[in-house]
Amino acid sequence: MSNSLYETLGVEKSASSDEIKKAYRKLARKYHPDINKDVGAEDKFKEINAAYEVLSDDEKRRQYDTYGDSMFGGQSFHDFANAQGGADINDILRNIFGGGGFGGFSSGGFSSRGFSGFDGFGGFEQDLDINSKITVPFKAAVVGGEYNINLNSQSIKIKIPAGINNGEKLRIRGKGKSANGKTGDAILSVEIASDDKYKRQDDDLYANVDIPLKTALFGGKIEVETFKKTVSMKIAPNTKNGQKIRLKGYGVQNRKTGIFGDLYLTTNIILPDVGSLDKDLAKMLEEKL
Repeated sequence: MSNSLYETLGVEKSASSDEIKKAYRKLARKYHPDINKDVGAEDKFKEINAAYEVLSDDEKRRQYDTYGDSMFGGQSFHDFANAQGGADINDILRNIFGGGGFGGFSSGGFSSRGFSGFDGFGGFEQDLDINSKITVPFKAAVVGGEYNINLNSQSIKIKIPAGINNGEKLRIRGKGKSANGKTGDAILSVEIASDDKYKRQDDDLYANVDIPLKTALFGGKIEVETFKKTVSMKIAPNTKNGQKIRLKGYGVQNRKTGIFGDLYLTTNIILPDVGSLDKDLAKMLEEKL
């Protein structure tokens, strides 16, 4: 039985979870599109991520260890991925491995639960999944955490992974429709709410930062609240309004690579009210400026 998912990550079938994670991180860094500009690197990166999604999940890995590449029609995972014509390979794998297990081998072949949309496998079942949209708070999308939503007139708690993107889908097991003793899943399409302070582009964050006039003129330090921690930031003398300051690694953590983006701050120089200034200083400024 061929096990090409393991070959994709360059590990043995007996590899531990830690070995699989270590191999994935090494390959993800090597083939990340921001790092590797070679032709085919992006497709390789997608294959690596898809293989890891299966092998890092205990239930999916058990299914694959049982059936091997027969789950891909007997072809290697690389050939299977290339044959999808640009379709999202992760979505296809979720159809294959999703739901209440693999979907089951039956005398009629694979059920549609396992191979939704594939021809020639037969054995169709009723689709019990439901699709819905949710709006996730900006901070929750950046740092992750638990979040309560209303689904089918009931309140449920879901886990938001840190770094989730607009348009991504979350599968909530067992919250779909029920029929014949089986229950489907809820598939939630994510929309991230806007934020008054921050803007997000991919894994980078953008915000304005207020700088007192004295600090801008003569330099100093200011405290900046980030999603990680409070940062003491040095301001150079003669800092101008609208300057860009980069805080490396204080952006959003990429879900696939684990690498953090950056936080870009645009300076906003705060001018004091003239009426609050010492009269002699105000007069001197008026005369000298």
